[in-house]
Amino acid sequence: MIFNKDNFKLEVEGFAGLVLVDFFALWCGPCQIMSSIIDEIIKNNKDKNIKIGKLNIDENQEIAHQYNVMSIPTFLVFHNGKVVDKKIGYGNQEEIEQLIIKNK
Repeated sequence: MIFNKDNFKLEVEGFAGLVLVDFFALWCGPCQIMSSIIDEIIKNNKDKNIKIGKLNIDENQEIAHQYNVMSIPTFLVFHNGKVVDKKIGYGNQEEIEQLIIKNK
């Protein structure tokens, strides 16, 4: 799922459940590496009540600023609309999946 300024309030802040947001930029090398990992995690969790998506910080600077995203990639975990966990920088698939598991 692609998050942006038009759907972020509803899809992330208004969702009663767990949401993992990958804050990225197209020009970011580590973000590009993480993109395929996030795609795999999305595929592995598509039948669960979890939203996983990406937010391009260049196109949605106000949201990145609102959540103090200063480095990318940054992964924020929301539960019932509130940030409950954060990971900054490159990580392997297991590390990102642990963000989901420990915050369910």
